[in-house]
Amino acid sequence: MSVKFTLIPCPHEETVSWGKGTKNGPKAILEALKYVENFDEEVLRTAAKPVTKTKLYSACLKALKNNSIPIILGGEHSISPEAVRAVKEIYPDLSVLHLDAHADLRDSYQGRKDSHACAARRMLEICPVVSLGVRSMSKEEYPIYSRLPKRLSKHVYISFDVDVFDPGIMPSTGTPEPGGLSWQQVLNIFKKVCKTKAVVGADFVELAPIKGLHAPDFMIAKLIYKLMGYLSTGRFETCP
Repeated sequence: MSVKFTLIPCPHEETVSWGKGTKNGPKAILEALKYVENFDEEVLRTAAKPVTKTKLYSACLKALKNNSIPIILGGEHSISPEAVRAVKEIYPDLSVLHLDAHADLRDSYQGRKDSHACAARRMLEICPVVSLGVRSMSKEEYPIYSRLPKRLSKHVYISFDVDVFDPGIMPSTGTPEPGGLSWQQVLNIFKKVCKTKAVVGADFVELAPIKGLHAPDFMIAKLIYKLMGYLSTGRFETCP
């Protein structure tokens, strides 16, 4: 049985607080995807037209109702709550696996509740959030972070901020943090989640392409293909 995916570009950039360029992320990923080898004939993907943040909810819902897994290409992290809200409508027991260098649990940042620095806080208002890779947070965020759940529910949405990677391999992001996960560590996380849970949506956000440096773009494109491949072989063990 084939698994369908809908790639939804959302080049939203409004609240980034340091380096800019996330609006160019979707285009760079889609361009790199053209050249990434894909040998999995069970993976069927279509690319939707770019959508604004305000249209993301309906775009995700449309994909889900067509039995397709939405994969959102950001764009800054503030887009994620809209996608999560749509997926939660179809899967009420949804939880989020949030991979990020930052906790993103501020209630507001620079006067905005919809800041990319508040993404996990807004998602937490929708469903449980499990965070991995966090190595930077404010004092106000710690009490909330320390109480986050450690286990995922059956249906999972993956929210992937590229700065969870070590900046040595992922320099193309606006707010890099020393340390971070390796390529193999991320693949191992994806493999385990796809084998034991039903991943029903994902986003890849905060890629800020650097002119002339294409390796990070290809890295995220390859990671997306890896996720789709894992899902095509593993998700039917856990889906109803």
